[in-house]
Amino acid sequence: MEKRESSETEVAIGSDTNEPHYKPINESTKEPSSATKEEQGSTTEDNSNLQPTHTNASEDGWHYVTGMKLYLVIGMVTLACFIMLLDTSIVATAIPSITSDFHSLGDVGWYGSSYLICSCALQPLTGKIYSRFSSKWVFMFFLFLFELGSMITALATSSNMFIVGRAVSGMGGSGLVNGALTIISACVPLHKRAAYLGFMMSFGQIGILVGPLIGGSLTQYTTWRWCFWINLPAGGVTALILFFINIPSRVEKIPFRNNVKATLVSLDLPGFFLFAPTAIMLLFALQWGGTKYAWGSATIIGLFCGSGGLFAVFLAWEYKKGDDAMIPFSMIKIRIVWCSCLSMLFSFGTQIITSYYLALYFQAVRGVTPTLSGVYLLPTILSQMLMAVIAGVLVGRLGYYMPWAIASAVLSAIGSGLISTFTPTTSTGTWIGFQIIGGVGRGCGMQMPIIAVQNVIPSKQTSVGMSLIAFCQTLGGAMFLSFAQTGLNTGLKEALHQYAPEVSAQAVAAAGATGFRHIIPAASVPGVIHAYSQAISHVFYIAVGAAAASFFASWGVGWKSIKKAKTVKPEA
Repeated sequence: MEKRESSETEVAIGSDTNEPHYKPINESTKEPSSATKEEQGSTTEDNSNLQPTHTNASEDGWHYVTGMKLYLVIGMVTLACFIMLLDTSIVATAIPSITSDFHSLGDVGWYGSSYLICSCALQPLTGKIYSRFSSKWVFMFFLFLFELGSMITALATSSNMFIVGRAVSGMGGSGLVNGALTIISACVPLHKRAAYLGFMMSFGQIGILVGPLIGGSLTQYTTWRWCFWINLPAGGVTALILFFINIPSRVEKIPFRNNVKATLVSLDLPGFFLFAPTAIMLLFALQWGGTKYAWGSATIIGLFCGSGGLFAVFLAWEYKKGDDAMIPFSMIKIRIVWCSCLSMLFSFGTQIITSYYLALYFQAVRGVTPTLSGVYLLPTILSQMLMAVIAGVLVGRLGYYMPWAIASAVLSAIGSGLISTFTPTTSTGTWIGFQIIGGVGRGCGMQMPIIAVQNVIPSKQTSVGMSLIAFCQTLGGAMFLSFAQTGLNTGLKEALHQYAPEVSAQAVAAAGATGFRHIIPAASVPGVIHAYSQAISHVFYIAVGAAAASFFASWGVGWKSIKKAKTVKPEA
């Protein structure tokens, strides 16, 4: 009886989960009667042989991973996320060599989109799979798919084989980020989670930053195939270490045969077949808009309309399915959930623009090598990593995450705005300081949407919530990279007319950010450099807008505490 009273005391003190989950925000939340509590307590005792399916309101009795095993788990899932995010950007600088080998310039668009489309389309479904099977084995399955795709790509003898390999890698990558988030949530208590998530996300996202640099170096000094071979040893080490560590799972232990049957029924395949073409059409519109087709063309408008129409049908179907849906409609209705998803989408948009276009600034405007531009990005990398860990620790101690999400958006907007003032002659101290401001901003809030969602949904639904967050992150990256590319193309064309009217805009664009110096007269180089500088500045205006949108979304992530409640021990 004392144990149950102690548990009730903890729930009363913890302010974050005293409301029922999956109900509208304005719905009343009555305290259960003492008789109901007694009945719930006896039910819990009678079902002690099952895996816990409690919510974040009370995590008593859950056996978390500790010590060296915990550090190994965190390290391995972080490594997996690192190579996955590295793989999304490493191909950019290898494309010229790949197209030369395969004589496939017309397939360039598919080299990136095949990965992105498969990853985006499958992410919500992976959340449903994680909610039915052991997170460890599902994670290792997706890691195997990712590694298989890397091997196919590295061994490719044709452009079509390369595209198939990228598609398989995308299928594997679709389950890695939300799998890592699900595993960490099962291994670490909620009040400590922010620090570990901050480390995992900040270190993993370094892969996006260094991908083009590593890809360029490997292509230059070895072969582009090593851009994909390097994934195999890292994935092998990750799988080997995780194999020998027992990772707790928040799913009930059901015989495998019965679980497969139940999963096939509950996967919501009709929902998946509605969602997949919705995501694919949207991504095609974003990939082709402003490049292959004009934004106002019938093709792009048709893709957007088709995606929007199918999305409406998808929402109607999910509403009909209820809590058995691939993305439970009751989850989407929770303000904290959809605000967190929007916050993640916009904040990752800022992150992806910074990752790509700061490196472009140093290489195109300052004329440094890819390796040296990586060194020049260290202020961003180090400040972001350090602040992510510090913010995570402080959230665990202070309890509230919403102020960090808001501060992150403010500092990110300020940092991006300051970076937009860079010119060809910006001093070293200036570009270091401005990078630190932006890095601190992005670092202190990158994990807060994840914590917010985990804090408001039942633990057994964590994987579904994490798949939704991962999808919004991927979608945000795709959207804002497309917007940024369009902004760069438009801005560069206009700036060239102003600073270097004698130079062909098409020739400069075709030569690339580092090759234009070799194809234009020396007298025109300063004008083209100024044009690139101005175009990149306009791109960072988009990053400012994304951070501003994240600021408004962050006000909805909830003023709720994750601080560990103190147990009131009964007097002897």
